Amino acid sequence: PREENAYLKVGKPRINIVYEDENIILADKKPGVLCHSAGAWDYNTLIANIQAYLAQKGEWDPKGENSFAPALCNRIDRNTGGIVIAAKNAEALRILNQKIKDREIDKRYLCIVHGTPRPASGRLEGQLFKDAKENRVYITKTPQKGSKTCITFYKTLQSRNGLSLVECELVTGRTHQIRAQMAAAGWPLLGDGKY
Repeated sequence: PREENAYLKVGKPRINIVYEDENIILADKKPGVLCHSAGAWDYNTLIANIQAYLAQKGEWDPKGENSFAPALCNRIDRNTGGIVIAAKNAEALRILNQKIKDREIDKRYLCIVHGTPRPASGRLEGQLFKDAKENRVYITKTPQKGSKTCITFYKTLQSRNGLSLVECELVTGRTHQIRAQMAAAGWPLLGDGKY
């Protein structure tokens, strides 16, 4: 089976829809759920469930000539929960992708970190280098071959018992950015074995 036919395998779509209109769906993705297949073919992804839901509802005809396949406008890591935007048509996808690119849509994340960030709020900037073989990233101060700038704003909301609740706002959206940057700053995320 091909990945684009994954929706056919979903009998009863599992999606927590927080908002829906004729153009978009806002879905609350649970931790542990993949947005898209990661290499190996997997039909239990958020996009497969959304496509199955729309096909079963009669809002999407996958066999239609030049049919647009409903697509995600943003993605979040498997182990992260939060709102993912799905576009039901090409125009909605184009508009939302442009709004994300123009930073008209904020991406904010809540995380619990070890320690108490000092200063309590600030800007983390560095160079992020991705090691694809290890599926891991490294943060450096100076640019190197293949590295990309990563910028995160953070604000400590509460601290107690050696842990802090921190809101992070992504300026750039790199792989594992928050996990790697917070750890590099000395405040690794609670429960993160990788960084």
